[in-house]
Formats: sequence, C-alpha cells, structure tokens
Amino acid sequence: MIEINNIKKAFSGKEVLKGISGKFYQGKSNLIIGSSGTGKSVLLKNIVGLIQPDEGEILYDGRDFSKPAAIQEIRREIGMLFQGSALFDSMTVLENVMFPLKMFTKMSPQERAERAQYCLERVSLDKAGSLMPSEISGGMQKRVGIARAIVMNPKYLFCDEPNSGLDPQTAITIDELIQDITQEFNMTTVVVTHDMNSVMGIGDHIMYLCQGHKLWEGNKDNILDTDCKELQEFLFSSELIRKLKS
Repeated sequence: MIEINNIKKAFSGKEVLKGISGKFYQGKSNLIIGSSGTGKSVLLKNIVGLIQPDEGEILYDGRDFSKPAAIQEIRREIGMLFQGSALFDSMTVLENVMFPLKMFTKMSPQERAERAQYCLERVSLDKAGSLMPSEISGGMQKRVGIARAIVMNPKYLFCDEPNSGLDPQTAITIDELIQDITQEFNMTTVVVTHDMNSVMGIGDHIMYLCQGHKLWEGNKDNILDTDCKELQEFLFSSELIRKLKS
C-alpha cells in the first residue's frame, strides 16, 4: 500500500497540489482521475520521486520515501509505464524489455533474455522480440512498455495515461492487461487517466482531483451515485456515462 499525507506542490508561486492525502491499495487498480490541468500527473510524479513535494509525506508500505535509506530500495521496486511508451528506437523489442535488467541487476545475458521473453509472453508478444519499435503498432508498443515495467518484478506499478492515442478496443485490451497483471502479481498499481471506459472497467479504487484538491474517493460501483457536483459534471461530459445513466 502507498499512503500520501498532505502533499503540496507549487510552481513559480502557483499552487498545483493543495494538501492531498489518500491511500493506494495492494492488489487493486487505483485510478487518479480529473480534468486536464488538475494535478493528476504532478501528483504521480511526486509519488514516484520525479519531483519532490514542497510539503507532505509519501509512505511505501510504511517506508518514508523522503529518507535516503529508503529511496534507493523503493525505486528498485517501482515499474513505470510512460504515456508515450518511451521505447528506445535503436533497440529491439526484447532489448527494450531487458534494459532495466542490464542496468540494475547482475543477471547473466541469458538470464536477462529469459526473463524478458517471459514478460513478453505475459503480454502476448512472444514472437515480437526481434522487431524494432517502429515495426509494431501503438497498442503493441504499450504492451512492450508494460512488459518492461514488470520485468524487475515490481511491487508498485505506475501508468501515466496508458490509453492515450489508442483506439477504444485496444484501450480496453490494455486496461484488462493492467488489471490482470495487478491481481496476478499482487501489485499496488496507480493509473492516471481521464478515460471513462477505464474508470468503469478497472476502477477498484478511484481518487478524483479538481483544481489541486481531492474531492472524492470511491470505486467504479459507487461513482455514479456521487453527490460531488464537480465530479458529476466531469462524469456527464462522457458519452459513456450519459449512456449508462439513460
């Protein structure tokens, strides 16, 4: 479990995160949702240590992420799926997945290849290892990104807009894969998204942000019953939600 307490962050005097607290649970798909510019990605970057909060506390299973003794250990337990997949164009699919193992482990080349191949098989890309990123589709690139994110067997998986740029059917496939892997490996998964299909499909735990504040927490089963006015407006801007309520 990841716990955040009173996280604040400002840029050039403008407050972006205004004292956000909450928990993200192990074995669940934890979603951070909200309109563009509301602080979702900034919160994610604070949680993974890409930027530092001005105030507040981040705990990974009780370990303080601000303590030097804990930072290196926790970072080795984190997997990250970036919005644009962030694959290396000059490396094959298999080499991309092996990259973290080469950087952070003492595995032999054969061990690295076997582990990477297993992760590609887990995302149904077992025959794609020799291909270059330019030779595969956007959806396949996202799956390679997931394989690379889990190759170190992380305890915590972070996904920043994993469905960005994907067609609806491919997006559902990515959502289902993220949820399956979360449950299979009992990870604490945090997904930043504004995709309502994702919210209603895999939203085990949902945190709604609005203008730097956390205004609501719940899950996909009770989100439509919210009495939060801002969340209602956000939800009903989605065609999917309008259809569900009609």
